[in-house]
Amino acid sequence: MRAIVQKHRLLFKKPGGTSRGILHHKDTYFLFIGHEQQWGVGECGVFEGLSSDDLQEYPAHLDWICQNIDKGLTTLLAHSEAFPSIQIGLETAFRSFQADDPFDIYPSDFSAGTDKIPINGLIWMGAIADMSQQIEQRLNDGFNCIKLKIGALDFDAEWALIKGLRKRFSASEITIRVDANGAYTDDQPLEKLKRLSELDLHSIEQPIAQGHWDKMAELCDRSDLPIALDEELIGVSNKDLQDKMLRSIKPQYIILKPTLIGGFAGADRWIDLAQDQGIGWWITSALESNVGLNAIAQYAYTKKPLGPQGLGTGSLFLNNIDAPLSVNQGYLSYDRQRPWSLKHLNIPTCL
Repeated sequence: MRAIVQKHRLLFKKPGGTSRGILHHKDTYFLFIGHEQQWGVGECGVFEGLSSDDLQEYPAHLDWICQNIDKGLTTLLAHSEAFPSIQIGLETAFRSFQADDPFDIYPSDFSAGTDKIPINGLIWMGAIADMSQQIEQRLNDGFNCIKLKIGALDFDAEWALIKGLRKRFSASEITIRVDANGAYTDDQPLEKLKRLSELDLHSIEQPIAQGHWDKMAELCDRSDLPIALDEELIGVSNKDLQDKMLRSIKPQYIILKPTLIGGFAGADRWIDLAQDQGIGWWITSALESNVGLNAIAQYAYTKKPLGPQGLGTGSLFLNNIDAPLSVNQGYLSYDRQRPWSLKHLNIPTCL
């Protein structure tokens, strides 16, 4: 077996605004493995500034993976614990290699094109007028779950924007989620959560920065607005520590980004712990190309999650890998009649 890595820079159609800054591009790596005429591909979607494996040694470890691909998946995963986005790339590449169709990673009714996945409509942070325009577009597109990234603008202005949406649609008509990305750094995050709870929101993701378990536990206990942990999960790979964290904080939800938490095996561990403790969860992508998004969506479907998932990022990039994934009326589907177009995915002929 041989392995080759290709770096690919994904370019945003429109800069994406978060409380951590503006995103113009995102680098990712495709891991190809092959033997004779058979090949497989996985995506190692390191997230600069967020992934725990955003390390100087990342390219060198990918080179090591290529040189040692014959050691097998179990050994390679064990040697890649510090690189969760490489772990999911390995898992996907090996599944891809072993499949009859290299893009049918987790065969199901979803990948067969006979069922679909409900997803939320994402609203990037920006000027209030821009966010309002995005909301109208998502509503016109048929989404009944809207997720807004908040925390970088004036709180009152963001509150008024959400209030305007809620005045038009009840919680039974439109579900609203918000994601603060740890932006509430002042001494009164509970007061902000109290005001947001007046808007009948579904939940808020990561209101304060990760690592402050006692403070987060207090918020989860005292806030009327359900709290979902997101960044809090990144870099916490020991199962005993994961269990301790969930029991200490007692969140209402956790959000699983397989690329950032050790791939599908890592997500499985978090799901088991959450279900043992009665904690809700959903799965989201982390700005992967359609190669990674496809694998995560197929995995998500097999886990039978409740409610909309965060899998609507495939249309963000100018130079994405053209895939049979499509979003319509708030659902992600896999269209078996549409082929993959690999013009941006240069499959090595030497495999």
